[in-house]
Amino acid sequence: MNRKVLLVEPDYKNKYPPMGLMKIATYYRMVGDDVRFFKGDLKILAAEIICDDLLKHLLILFPDIAWRNYYPKLLEFIRLGKYAIFEGERAFEDEPVLDAIKEYRKKYIDKDYFTNPRFDKVGITTLFTFYWDKTIATINFVKQLCKKSEDVMIGGIMSSLLPDEVYEATGIKPFIGLLNHPGDIDKGNELIIDDLPLDYSILEEIDYTYPAHNAYFAYMTRGCVNKCKFCAVPKLEPTFCDYIGLKKKIEYTNKRFGEQKDLLLLDNNVLASHCYDKIIDEIKECGFGAGATYTAPNEYNIMIQNLRDSYNDRAYIRKAVKLYKEIIDKVKDPAKKSDFYLKVEEHNCLHFYTATKEAIFALDEYARPLYESIYKPTKKKRIVDFNQGIDSRLVTEQNMRKLAEVNIYPLRIAFDHWELRDIYETAVRRAVKGGIKNLSNYLLYNFEDKPEDLYYRLRLNVDLCEELDASIYSFPMKYHPINDPKYFMNRDFIGKHWNRKFIRAIQAVLNSTKGKIGRGVDFFEEAFGRNVDEFRKILWMPETFIIYRRMYDEDLRKRLADRYTTHSNHDCNLAQEWWDKFSSLPEDKLEKAKAIIALNRFKDGDYVCNDAAIEDVLSYYKITRNIAETE
Repeated sequence: MNRKVLLVEPDYKNKYPPMGLMKIATYYRMVGDDVRFFKGDLKILAAEIICDDLLKHLLILFPDIAWRNYYPKLLEFIRLGKYAIFEGERAFEDEPVLDAIKEYRKKYIDKDYFTNPRFDKVGITTLFTFYWDKTIATINFVKQLCKKSEDVMIGGIMSSLLPDEVYEATGIKPFIGLLNHPGDIDKGNELIIDDLPLDYSILEEIDYTYPAHNAYFAYMTRGCVNKCKFCAVPKLEPTFCDYIGLKKKIEYTNKRFGEQKDLLLLDNNVLASHCYDKIIDEIKECGFGAGATYTAPNEYNIMIQNLRDSYNDRAYIRKAVKLYKEIIDKVKDPAKKSDFYLKVEEHNCLHFYTATKEAIFALDEYARPLYESIYKPTKKKRIVDFNQGIDSRLVTEQNMRKLAEVNIYPLRIAFDHWELRDIYETAVRRAVKGGIKNLSNYLLYNFEDKPEDLYYRLRLNVDLCEELDASIYSFPMKYHPINDPKYFMNRDFIGKHWNRKFIRAIQAVLNSTKGKIGRGVDFFEEAFGRNVDEFRKILWMPETFIIYRRMYDEDLRKRLADRYTTHSNHDCNLAQEWWDKFSSLPEDKLEKAKAIIALNRFKDGDYVCNDAAIEDVLSYYKITRNIAETE
């Protein structure tokens, strides 16, 4: 078909690469199309489109000049229009050259990339609803890069949950759910896109590095047998699928992209599968049995082979340049390092925008032996992570023993409600008994729970760590409605038992614990309090006192003197001073103070208070660390 396809992920920070786009990229390559992946500043994408056209034009006008050497300067001029960029460059002194450059700068200003779109297909993925503004802006921009509006595809979580709202905001009807039927993109094509392996090459096209990388990303089941009202899975994957094969996809990935270290499975409820034992056995067959290790593949060989196969030249030319820089950095012999640098420079391969396949092949005889001299493969432990967690209600001693047959790390067990404490605790004990001692969970809060429920759940995990000699990391996760018109575009929802101050207090504590709570009673009690009463006190405490507890809380310094061996000149006891005044307010004034504090707005003019005693208490909420240090 040879269509030009653009796949885009909005420029938000996310942990996992876009599996949907990676499958779609595989599909388009299978049918012979040219696929490009982009994540970043959309203005840069627009400038790159115009700059590519300019380079072609200049090469026709002046074929003897290596215009790609000037790619960064041309790109910068197209974006900014500053002639100082070309100062001292003789190639830009001729009037025809300057006329051409000005012409293409004007195309950029006039948004020629919209009026003369270059792409036959454009696909945009969506993630969480609180990325609404950024995602809608991305869709409305890149949809204009497609020749026909009907060839713009939107999919993913947000668009599946809010299809009507997305259509109203963009004029594009999104695809809802999974691409799991033949002909979902091209009528008559029998390929089922959701069953295809991932195209890892597209990740080499962008500068963004996903925190989760060097891993196989996959599903071995789809959907969930539960219909939890806070969960989006029933809408995204309404039908529970017992089993999806993994082995062939891993074999394809190994052959095309090289072995990956870890296995991240995004199944929503694997324990509900009647094929559970089969799933675990297949994971073992794929090289992830207990004690399994991984040896990194030779990335140079993978790069060269994919270039020889013409599999995503754009990605692997970039990869070649990265590997050349790695060789130059790591080769210890100064003479060899210098000689290779000169060879790379001679072949114009110091930068991706000047490198060519032909030049890379010509460098092979020099680069390959040098890379192999620095390629030091070492064995590393592999892990399996059912990243969405398992259902504590379905945990048995038998399925935990089975799970221990693979390198599970960590085991994530959902603990969304305090009412599930007995079931959850039993699940943890069964996991540890089965040989799994590294666990993790997400603790939902700000839903229908009370703040105290979060404390109890965290405390239970800490106590279980001590008793069972296990490691349990807890990650409190704030509930966010997925389809409420008031809240799906933001993160402003407050549960009926919560308020803005409580939410901010939890976030302040988590900032100091880096978002997670592990084993260690002293550490937990310092962060969340020795009991629920101290926890409630922390919820109402001024934010600065929470974040810099050591500085402001003398009692804490004394209690943990063995840990706090150094002191600041600004250490004080303002926390106790605040608490004495706060807790001694008469009941009616305390309720008025709490009503103001709950709003968590302490800038001048953000609240009205005519009571001196209450205002005295509120003054502590305006203290910042900088203010305290200057007093």
